[in-house]
Amino acid sequence: MTVTAEAPQTLDPDLLIDGAQLIGGEWGPSVSGETIEVINPANRSVIARIPRSGAADVDNAVEAAEKAFPAWRDLSATTRANLIFKWADLVEQKVQELDQLESQEVGRPASGMVPMAGQLRFIAGQADKVQGVSLPTHTPDTLGFTLREPFGVVGAVIPWNAPGPMFAVEVGAAIAAGNTIVIKPAEDAPLAALALAKLALQAGIPAGVINVVTGYGVEAGAAIPAHPKVRRMGFVGSPQTGRAIMDACAKNLTPLHLELGGKSPQVVFDDANLDAAIPGMAFAITINTGQVCAAGSRVVVHRSVHQEVVERLASHLQKTTIGPWYEQVNMGPLVNQKQHERVLGYIDIGKQEGADLIIGGGKPSGEKYKDGFFVEPTIFDKVDPDSRLAQEEIFGPVLSVIVVDDDEEALQVANNTEYGLVSSVWTSDTGRAVKFARGLQAGQVGVNNPIGAGVIGGPFGGYKNSGFGRTMGADSVLEWTQVKTVSIR
Repeated sequence: MTVTAEAPQTLDPDLLIDGAQLIGGEWGPSVSGETIEVINPANRSVIARIPRSGAADVDNAVEAAEKAFPAWRDLSATTRANLIFKWADLVEQKVQELDQLESQEVGRPASGMVPMAGQLRFIAGQADKVQGVSLPTHTPDTLGFTLREPFGVVGAVIPWNAPGPMFAVEVGAAIAAGNTIVIKPAEDAPLAALALAKLALQAGIPAGVINVVTGYGVEAGAAIPAHPKVRRMGFVGSPQTGRAIMDACAKNLTPLHLELGGKSPQVVFDDANLDAAIPGMAFAITINTGQVCAAGSRVVVHRSVHQEVVERLASHLQKTTIGPWYEQVNMGPLVNQKQHERVLGYIDIGKQEGADLIIGGGKPSGEKYKDGFFVEPTIFDKVDPDSRLAQEEIFGPVLSVIVVDDDEEALQVANNTEYGLVSSVWTSDTGRAVKFARGLQAGQVGVNNPIGAGVIGGPFGGYKNSGFGRTMGADSVLEWTQVKTVSIR
């Protein structure tokens, strides 16, 4: 593995928020005055500090959101849409700076292709398309119809792996529907979210419509779904935390959507175009160092092409370049020490379970890697489909290869986890493609493409323990509304 070095670029001081969070249009510290360091995972240097908030800060944010709600709700939907369009324009103007900021806090290589502006424009286009329906009535002197109305103050908690896009999707859809929001980004990667909130204010979105509270999940994060004035929740993260969020929402009967983990299968048949499948599958496990819920972490391969697939995948992944965010590489470090220990721990589990380690299995050697949370792309072959390696989400670049003998076994193995987020099937047989598109238990199925690539506005969400509810689709704004039936005589 090689690294090509370029001089790191200085982060934009106008977008780097240090020591402050956003409540009611004002930037300030937490009530306690305590802070948390945001660490660069490539070298463990401190990028910035953020407020360590708790329930009192969430109370203040909810109060600010509640105060801003009536005026924001009563704006015409077209006016709200225009403000979100202006927000998207500012995001586009700062696309490289935002990319560098998120890359440095998350650890992924900078690409300049962050999707937030496009996401916000897609959402803005839905804002004034929210419609009710007319209803039949028993008598001609009665008029019946439905209204779709915002919930009021809503909440969201997002993870660290793609904070900018997730902030845009959750906040954009919620405020497009007329809600005001209190959102907590992950303490490991809050800076892109704070920068986006600053651009929203510059676009003219009123104070209090967007409130960003920073801090630990068990403190600030837990206080949002527990707050009785938060009327709807959105959460993206682990199933364990999702259950805790759902328990908190249950106490106040707060509706929510959950987008949780995945253990996505990539099913490869003997008629697959391996020239397309191999780089696609390698991308699906190395993107963001495997730290995506949609990562294609299981290769379910027909025995007749098993050896060729493993050899070609190993050859492809051995060419993966690794380094810090500012270098022209394929893969960066893991986000923090806890995640580094977790991934290396699962590699040890794979060895103990008797799977064949083909490549990788540790931290890359060299002076430039010693302080960072780097790990090699890793392939385990002949993995037991019921083993921990095949069943549990690792959230790192660790690929499990499982051999099957026919279509029925392939479908059974692919569906044999608690998750159902994303899946792929690689085949030239149209009938087989249709069969697996229907049979795979996942919210997204890619046929001859990895992790649902190439679709604009596809609803994203999971089956089974991968959660419920959908984001990013044509109905994403509707998800943040509630229905009222009106009858007039």
